[in-house]
Amino acid sequence: MTAPVVVLVGPPGAGKSTVGRLLAERLDVTFRDTDQDVEQLAGKPIPEIFIDEGEPHFRALEVRAVEAATTGHPGVLALGGGAVMAERTRELLRDLPVVYLEVALGDAVKRVGLDAPRPLLAVNPRAAWRELMEARRPLYLEVATAVVDTEGRSPEQVADAVLEALELKTP
Repeated sequence: MTAPVVVLVGPPGAGKSTVGRLLAERLDVTFRDTDQDVEQLAGKPIPEIFIDEGEPHFRALEVRAVEAATTGHPGVLALGGGAVMAERTRELLRDLPVVYLEVALGDAVKRVGLDAPRPLLAVNPRAAWRELMEARRPLYLEVATAVVDTEGRSPEQVADAVLEALELKTP
């Protein structure tokens, strides 16, 4: 089994992909995003999976993607925002270096935009985001080895904080 050196979790707009790419570059490893893996598995974008097959089908694909990535990717891994909802995903993350990127609603809105194709945020995005966070924040905290607050920080500063929190050295 080859495990990731860092797993990033957090809501949409937390910066998981942006920070993940920076971390991978600094650590001289590859970057992988389970949302992209799901799209490859399904052969279509995530919003279309939600529309055509529904959320349960998407979540099943997501668990498969997380399982493959947590057991076969030696780099930096970013999980989709809702991946932690699945008990199997939380089990897979149990002994891994997981960092929860915490983000304030205002920052998330600026980063994601209210018109972005995010199925669970389509209607009343601010209220939907708050609801998602009420359900997900305890799960992010459950799986996290460390929590990094992204508020007021550039992606580079967040990456620095992740490296510091996990005591990782760059080559």
